[in-house]
Amino acid sequence: MKAIHNNSLTSLQGILVGHYTDDRRPTGCTVVLCPDGAVAGVDVRGAAPGTRDTDALSPSNTVQEVHGVLLTGGSAYGLDAAGGVMRWLEERGHGFPVGPAIVPIVPAAVIFDLWVDDFSESRHVSTQNPRIRPDAQAGYLACQAANSEPVQQGNVGAGAGATLGKLNGPDCAMKGGIGSASLCVHGVTVAALVVCNALGDVVDPQTGKLLAGARVSADSRDLLDIVKAQLNGHSISKPQAGSNTTIGVVATDAALTKPQAHRLAQVAHDGLARSIRPVHTPMDGDTLFTLGTGTSGQAADMMLLSTLAAEVTAMAVVNAVQAAKDLRFGQGWWPAMG
Repeated sequence: MKAIHNNSLTSLQGILVGHYTDDRRPTGCTVVLCPDGAVAGVDVRGAAPGTRDTDALSPSNTVQEVHGVLLTGGSAYGLDAAGGVMRWLEERGHGFPVGPAIVPIVPAAVIFDLWVDDFSESRHVSTQNPRIRPDAQAGYLACQAANSEPVQQGNVGAGAGATLGKLNGPDCAMKGGIGSASLCVHGVTVAALVVCNALGDVVDPQTGKLLAGARVSADSRDLLDIVKAQLNGHSISKPQAGSNTTIGVVATDAALTKPQAHRLAQVAHDGLARSIRPVHTPMDGDTLFTLGTGTSGQAADMMLLSTLAAEVTAMAVVNAVQAAKDLRFGQGWWPAMG
């Protein structure tokens, strides 16, 4: 096993990634483009998801390929950005032919970042800033920025407003972000792109070390270790449903069927379970998409692909918090791991 030079999602032939980061408020969107089409699957584990077109990816349904996947901030409002991705693809003739029309298939998932705003001392959010969220134009601009260069990570795109470790209250959260990783074994590559906006803490699955998460207080960088605290009877603030989520895309250049893509999305969640604790909570909308481009010319070895999918997903989560930078916005402060 070896890490490849471009150890991000764009190491895969035929995959492009583009970010749009809003400069008015910490939010944005990230698009994964596969204009020539890719077999896709999805698995939703969190109990509070925000998604679009995930039913089309069921192994029993008709559509076989997608042309892009959108990861976006802005909660359910951010799903509007998928329209811009569709428009960009349509203009270039990429999509599913339906009579005289071309319909690009672009499933999407969102994170909740609306509360990353200009808080007053009483924690009331301003009336205007939450209305700044990704829209169709943001999705279009993310497509225009898409390329095959190593993926920029941290406080960009859908990771711009991502936070984590909110089980001790939002004031004690830390900065999350977007991360990517890639591995190649026997000529087959599996890569992941993950937006970490988790309710729980992030740990290094290789060492078990707590990397980032809930802090003991709003003015401290010291970590609480929320699982240990809960086991010791620590009383946590009641999280708001849907205000957290880790979303991402796992892709391979092996040839996948839709059932295999679905299975790969399921096992990729093992990577989230290894790196985020707790995960798949009632307050998270954890969703992972999978893409199979087939460009390696190799058939799927599902044992190998399953191992790699979980590994690169966990690596991408760790990379997301390692690449994140401190965020100060208004009265809010969300320190990063470093």
